[in-house]
Amino acid sequence: MKFIYRLLGIISLILLSACVSNEVKRDPAYAAVRPVATAPVERNDGAIFDTRSNITLYEDYKARRVGDILTVRLQERTDAEKEATTTVDKTSSNNINNPTIFGTTPQFSLPSGLPLANTDDNNLAFSTGANSSFEGEGESEQNNFLTGDISVSVVEVLSNGNMIVRGEKVVTINQGNEYVRLTGMISPRDIDATNTISSIRIADAQITYVGDGPANDSNTMGWLSRFFISALMPF
Repeated sequence: MKFIYRLLGIISLILLSACVSNEVKRDPAYAAVRPVATAPVERNDGAIFDTRSNITLYEDYKARRVGDILTVRLQERTDAEKEATTTVDKTSSNNINNPTIFGTTPQFSLPSGLPLANTDDNNLAFSTGANSSFEGEGESEQNNFLTGDISVSVVEVLSNGNMIVRGEKVVTINQGNEYVRLTGMISPRDIDATNTISSIRIADAQITYVGDGPANDSNTMGWLSRFFISALMPF
């Protein structure tokens, strides 16, 4: 019996150690790209200028080729607010008077066994009415704010000079990892002298900020709670 308890204890320790693992899960879609090798330039004997060893003294370094690195300054801020109110009220009524047949109005009695309030002196008059109303109100508000810096690499240079960039930053804190991923299209004219560009200048930008670990798990709703607020819940 003691052996079984010890075995269960060892298995529990293994499971717990696996749960608190902070293994970094890199996304291959955001992997850096190595620069494309250029064809060697033929050396021209007797010339003074050599393109393989030239130094630009009056030019700021800016990313412009595949594999070059630049810094993106995250300046994302979104504020959204929506409010809707709906009120529907409908009332309808129908009345049919007792008709006149051959100069007289029908008047008759019904058997007393029928479930009617009165079975004597009935006529053919008819009256119906309906009333329906609906009132709904909804309000939604969302605020997001993201700042920081992330370095990305150029993965493609388009024919018009624009560049496709992407990159990923992973920060491990205690037992959790924070992932910042970015991809999009930039124009070389928007890169400043420090080889930095603002995230608001990136076209078709996709910015992802996610995390894992115990802190993220504690902030995640369980499957049973998600069921009670899902469309599958009939109440």
